Amino acid sequence: MIRTIQFPFYAKLSLILVSLICFAFIFCIGKDIITPVLMAFLFAVLLLPLFTFLNTRLKFPRHLAAAICVLLFASFIAGILFFISYEVSDMANDFETIKKNTNVFITEIHKFVKENFHVSIGEQKKYLDNVTKDSVKNGGGTIGSAIISITDLLLDCTIIPIYTFLFLLYKDHFVLFLAKLISKENHASLKDILAQIKVSINNYIISLIFEMIVVSVLTSLGLWIIGVKYFILLGLITGILNLIPYIGILIAGIITVLASLTGTPDTSIILGILIVNVIVQLIDNNILVPLIINSKVEINAFVSIMGIIVGGAAAGISGMFLAIPLLAILKIIFERIESLEPWGYLMGNHMPKKFTWRVRRAKIEN
Repeated sequence: MIRTIQFPFYAKLSLILVSLICFAFIFCIGKDIITPVLMAFLFAVLLLPLFTFLNTRLKFPRHLAAAICVLLFASFIAGILFFISYEVSDMANDFETIKKNTNVFITEIHKFVKENFHVSIGEQKKYLDNVTKDSVKNGGGTIGSAIISITDLLLDCTIIPIYTFLFLLYKDHFVLFLAKLISKENHASLKDILAQIKVSINNYIISLIFEMIVVSVLTSLGLWIIGVKYFILLGLITGILNLIPYIGILIAGIITVLASLTGTPDTSIILGILIVNVIVQLIDNNILVPLIINSKVEINAFVSIMGIIVGGAAAGISGMFLAIPLLAILKIIFERIESLEPWGYLMGNHMPKKFTWRVRRAKIEN
């Protein structure tokens, strides 16, 4: 156990809060630099068993083993993107059909609003025109933001594989650095922490991949049953976007509804798509996430949701994705430091029995 200096409770609480504020401030101002590093760290931990096998068992040089790991991982991601782009290009051939069915669908919505809310079609179109004009006025800023986002994405796609390669290459160098920071009697605790972090991150990422596959298969099956064209592509997109908490499934639903217009503007198909998405999300949230995700990272739902919200506010989608593994790492560290153990327990997914206070009563002397 790591030895700590004993401070009063208020002093320890103040130091912890100040440290958290400092880390959060540093992350917010340096998120463009820190986020790719953290993403590369997660991928490096995921690829570490393969790197160890190539380097130790097959006697590959460290540089070659790290390069093979990164190339295999990049090829896997590129294969998925190639399949999606191929299917999307095929879907683009139905653009005129989508445009035609979209107009029919919008007309049906106008009629529905007119009949149920007594708003004329002319007033609805006038309102939409005003909204469109406001969007056009702000179009320059939107286009500029989109260009910046695409540039950042391309930069991350280039720099993350490089960081991953360097993490694998200098793995032992980083471990030795951490060992030099603490005294030798605490090396056993450090080794335990690193081993638990490796297991936790590996289990989490593998669980995410398994969840993505299950969601993709269930969504594809549901869309196939109701007769949606490109059901395999839409199921795969739903599974990938489902990795983004909250926002991903909404984007996937919109894409699926638009793609369904390649066949027919019938509202029953759109209703069927909504039912499929709801059923898959119920299965995901009530079965897959508790059994696969939460059981691996052992973080309670309250802390997970708070972490995702804070991560999204600090670094957008990347922050939401990184929130859970970072919380898992913090929990492992907190549980092995005596003064921080209560915070690790707070983050955990333990369900204790009814708590009873044990109060020591002072004896009254006659």
